[in-house]
Amino acid sequence: MAEIRHAGAACATPMRNSKFRRQTFAAVSLLLALAACGRTERPATAPRITEAPSVRETQRCFADLRAMGVDFQPLPDRQTGPGCGLTGTVKLLDIGVPTANLGAVRCGEARAFAAWARNGVAPAAYQILGSELSRIVSMGSYACRNTVGTRGPARRSGHAIANAIDVATFELKDGRRVSIQHDWNSPDADVRRFLQTIHTSACRRFGTVLSPDYNAAHHDHLHLEDDRTSFCR
Repeated sequence: MAEIRHAGAACATPMRNSKFRRQTFAAVSLLLALAACGRTERPATAPRITEAPSVRETQRCFADLRAMGVDFQPLPDRQTGPGCGLTGTVKLLDIGVPTANLGAVRCGEARAFAAWARNGVAPAAYQILGSELSRIVSMGSYACRNTVGTRGPARRSGHAIANAIDVATFELKDGRRVSIQHDWNSPDADVRRFLQTIHTSACRRFGTVLSPDYNAAHHDHLHLEDDRTSFCR
């Protein structure tokens, strides 16, 4: 009777070396062994795996912000909980476009956000909506929490390491407010074009961009994350 030593062996080469083994036993044993192939145990709450920037990368990012004319304050590194913490973060003081509700932001995220706000959002507002941009209203950046609205095991959000910003509303100097929640599918073609334009612009600058088109959890904001991936919805 053939011996099935472990699942890995069955995954690689099913053993057939005895004409006397019972076919029924062999078939059942092989199916059980194959069922174990690739199986891994996953914790109920899986930590988010995102490599922290090195000191050199952070210093280079600081230099980039200064070259862009961005006023910022470096923040001390600290751990705030399992899978949560601040590494290489800044407090944005002036990016050239007023922005509300921003806290600690990882430097690379801050650099991408400043470029998007100044070179993507502000020009689009003027060219498409005919008014200068007066303020971007965010829903925050850092929060020690898991992702919401996704399937599978829980994992830390990009917000848990200050590597994501949620943007809710754009205020114009003519008094108009364009919000993701109320205007994503606006009957006004220009408003829809403005939001689609800045969404496309964000996808060129951030690794992950999530909109109301992604799921219900993002019905009222754009999630902008500098995670070096390429996921735009």
